[in-house]
Amino acid sequence: MSIQVFILSKLMMEKTYPYKLKKQMSEPIPLDELGGITESKLYYHFDALAKRGLIEPVEIIKEEHRPDKQVFAITAKGREELPKKIYKLFESASDINDIVIGLANIKYVDSEKVVILLKERLADYKAHWDRIMNFENNTRRDKKSENLNELLLGYFTTKSDHTIYWIEEAIKQIEQGNL
Repeated sequence: MSIQVFILSKLMMEKTYPYKLKKQMSEPIPLDELGGITESKLYYHFDALAKRGLIEPVEIIKEEHRPDKQVFAITAKGREELPKKIYKLFESASDINDIVIGLANIKYVDSEKVVILLKERLADYKAHWDRIMNFENNTRRDKKSENLNELLLGYFTTKSDHTIYWIEEAIKQIEQGNL
């Protein structure tokens, strides 16, 4: 879903084609690599958005010795759908990675509603983590099993603390009008 939000938000600013977006994603930070976004995924999502009537082809650029480039524009339906997709990112977020594209495009939604959604997600996340931390496993363990449990607990505790910190930071930045 975040790829589609990315595509729609870019098309809000200008008409474009998949390969151009792929290049933009890799400069100056390789967001494509960090997010695992391949050219084929980008083309797939352009096609899916076009089939739903959210974007449409508006031009074909022909260059000698190069493949044709199909240029797309966002439709009125796409402009209407973009905020819904952004809210959906915040509603279903399980960590900060899930909301990066939403944060980058917060200008298309009501930031107060985003804060409410993030606070709900944060509360759910904390409650879930509390349940996990209060689970006691009374099975017998050997030393290696105890070491593995300690290692994994340390990893997941650090990851959880990290997620909580950054979601709280995102909420704070939104509330202060910095995003």
